[in-house]
Amino acid sequence: MARIAITGSSGLIGGALQPHLLGAGHDVIRVRRGNDSDPSAMWNPATGWFREGALDGVDAVIHLAGAGIADKRWSESRKQEILDSRVNGTRLLVDHLASLTKKPSVLISSSAVGYYGSRGDETLTEASAPGRGFLPEICIAWEREAMRAAEFGVRTVTLRTGVVLAKEGGALAKMLLPFKLGMGGRLGDGKAYFPWISLHDLARVFEYVLTADVRGPVNAVGPKPVTNAEFTKALGKAIHRPTLLPVPTTGLKLLYGTGITNETLLSSQRVIPAVLQEGGFRFGQETVAEALEAALA
Repeated sequence: MARIAITGSSGLIGGALQPHLLGAGHDVIRVRRGNDSDPSAMWNPATGWFREGALDGVDAVIHLAGAGIADKRWSESRKQEILDSRVNGTRLLVDHLASLTKKPSVLISSSAVGYYGSRGDETLTEASAPGRGFLPEICIAWEREAMRAAEFGVRTVTLRTGVVLAKEGGALAKMLLPFKLGMGGRLGDGKAYFPWISLHDLARVFEYVLTADVRGPVNAVGPKPVTNAEFTKALGKAIHRPTLLPVPTTGLKLLYGTGITNETLLSSQRVIPAVLQEGGFRFGQETVAEALEAALA
């Protein structure tokens, strides 16, 4: 049994990860955000405060905290907020770990497949170079801050996560209503690759890398990539609705703005979980149809 601290524990991933780790027999500590007047708060990335002794005795740290990528349109201030929440928050956490007399054995820090940018049908593994754009810039800086922990002996993993499929939140939850109304369809020409993973398998990936002999980047995506058109067809089949109405690019840009549209909705990332596969990790949901079935059950 390990004593595991989790930042960002109130989000979609944290909400699934906590019961999963508790069920596996681990002790979970939620690193709550707040200020020093709140006795339950442990840190505040915005002000640079970390409660002394908050992480004493932990065996591992899982870092999930950060502002949502596509929750709001990308104004310049919103982009700065997204960047700061990841870079400054990770820097504060790693600086605190450096100050501990007994350091945790592992830090697992979230990242994203946005690291690769939009790359068409190119097969992307952890060895692939970063792409260009706002999301690659965020991920590069985010991972750089996390990897500083390796300099003082903490095994560090940056988990490049794809689109998490769960009806409780995230992209799938936003898609369900229009699809159930028969208004769902492929985005643009539907040829962009859609890097997905089930929420159940993502929790298992976190548990796996806690003890596996891996370090550095790990792609947390399902093993069988699909295009947006293939994903759309699978979702329509899962909820028994037609998917005949393609969503034009101009409509997406009007709704979400050019930045989110180009770098998330229409970005093509054919990402392979090479490190997980080479390590023998077995996915519970190997196809997007299985992942959707599990998510919607």
